[in-house]
Amino acid sequence: MKTLYDYTYDQLGELMLSIGEKKYRGQQLFEWLYRKRVTTFDDMSDISLKIKTWLHENVQLSPITLKTRQVAADGTVKYLFAMEDGALCETVLMHYSYGKSLCVSSQIGCNMGCTFCASGLLKKTRNLSSGEMVAQVLYVQQELDKEQERVSHVVVMGTGEPFDNYDNVLNFLYTINHDRGLAIGARHLTVSTCGLVDGIRKFAHEPIQVNLAISLHAPNDELRSKLMPINQAHPLDKLMEAMNYYMSKSNRRITYEYILLQGVNDSDAHARQLADLIRGQNAYVNLIPYNPVDEHGFRKVGVKEALRFYDQLHKAGVKCTLRQEHGADIDAACGQLRAKHERKR
Repeated sequence: MKTLYDYTYDQLGELMLSIGEKKYRGQQLFEWLYRKRVTTFDDMSDISLKIKTWLHENVQLSPITLKTRQVAADGTVKYLFAMEDGALCETVLMHYSYGKSLCVSSQIGCNMGCTFCASGLLKKTRNLSSGEMVAQVLYVQQELDKEQERVSHVVVMGTGEPFDNYDNVLNFLYTINHDRGLAIGARHLTVSTCGLVDGIRKFAHEPIQVNLAISLHAPNDELRSKLMPINQAHPLDKLMEAMNYYMSKSNRRITYEYILLQGVNDSDAHARQLADLIRGQNAYVNLIPYNPVDEHGFRKVGVKEALRFYDQLHKAGVKCTLRQEHGADIDAACGQLRAKHERKR
């Protein structure tokens, strides 16, 4: 059964018109869902019995249930949710000085096949609907409501490739950004892609000013093709063309994500190649500590080596950050917790 979270603000208005109601009823429903965050239709006090009856018969509220929850020593929380069909997906809440950032999944499994990533341990079985993505945010927000806190940032950076589920991801972004709902600012929303060129070009024309991040992880084609099979279809010259196109149309700064893998992509030569690759772009590099995945065998770099790589980029004029490590004492890598549970099943 479809969830009410699947409908954007405008779609809820059209839905009400389609069942013979006034369009403004959709606005009322939207505010009940995202401002008052009700958990049953019956809590919607100014919605008529006729509409509630239709809702009970035709749609549901949250399509997810909590399967398990892990809390790290640093406060990072990893949630494993079960969908209506039994499929499992992960969501991670991270605490920063600037707020609470939620990493959501966009697919059940992933077909991109990155050799270092736990998300690809289990292949994609289907896309998540926009409502299933929204439900991840709402579940966590309802938890935070008890502490009078809020989800301030959302990254579509969990399991799955967002541009392989383009329309649902866009509906999700519009829903959580809407000022009559959760009102999470567009500049606090980030979509991360491994480099689907057509999706990047299409995203350049979207009116919502959401941040774009590219999972790069290697500064040359030979290495990137070994780590990320997508590079064989969309090599770096094509990816850079798409990124320049995106920047020319959106006038937005972009982020390149670069997971540091010991002895693989962390040399001084790699740092110089990376600086050469993105020189002249309105971009910065987010250096990410690796969360080891037993099945892959890669190792994380030490703090000293990570800082050396950071310094090399900085000296080359590249704006960069070294991301704070989160959840090292739990199943921190994207897809790790889900893979563990699927093996047990």
